[in-house]
Amino acid sequence: AALREGYEHFDPRAYLRNNYLPPRADFSSEEFVVPWKLRCLAETFASGEIRGRTLIDVGSGPTIYQLLSACDHFEEIVATDYLAVNREELGRWARGEPGAFDWSPFIQHVCKIEGRGEPWQDQERHRPEPLGAPLRPPADALLSAFCLEAVSPDRAAFERALAHVGNLLRPGGHALLLGALGESFYLAGPARLPVVPLQESDVREALAAAGFALRELRSYAMPPALRTGVDDVDGVFFAHAQK
Repeated sequence: AALREGYEHFDPRAYLRNNYLPPRADFSSEEFVVPWKLRCLAETFASGEIRGRTLIDVGSGPTIYQLLSACDHFEEIVATDYLAVNREELGRWARGEPGAFDWSPFIQHVCKIEGRGEPWQDQERHRPEPLGAPLRPPADALLSAFCLEAVSPDRAAFERALAHVGNLLRPGGHALLLGALGESFYLAGPARLPVVPLQESDVREALAAAGFALRELRSYAMPPALRTGVDDVDGVFFAHAQK
């Protein structure tokens, strides 16, 4: 009930300002957290191993950066979110409405690190737009970024949530997770949302308990300059696991 009440006040534009504008979204160096996240995803998809018909993004929030490197590897990408305000924010971007958040620097950076010859404007035109499409599991891959630990009151609930979303995935399918380490809260406008603080060992144990084989786990330590008061995060993890 407390989680539900908190998310009723979630402000997607404040969340985007807090996390996807400078200083955190500074593309001048991969010492910054957003380029680090994009590099993790780009390198993992570049293997060519993660592909198929459908990728489901669980808890997309108001963001699309996490889907950019997946575009060429799936016929269908399904973005999902519980909050209408987040789905509306994604819709504004998909429709190209004035005032929508500008993801072009993210797209340009991904094209650069993937060595694409095409102009980044062309890549943006090929964006996935199946918003609101019905889910047709089992999916070939799952992706979830900063969602499960933010809707779980404790580590046991995080483990259960991971198992539940794993039910959407076919056997042998891949799961990619981005999430917070050591975070107990984050701000999104007037909303102060609780987060279950995770360590790397918690992520490993939860994946194993949910029936996943861990393929890779990377972590990023949040430098002092990026600790801006919008959360108390210690770092970020990236996990690639297979069902």
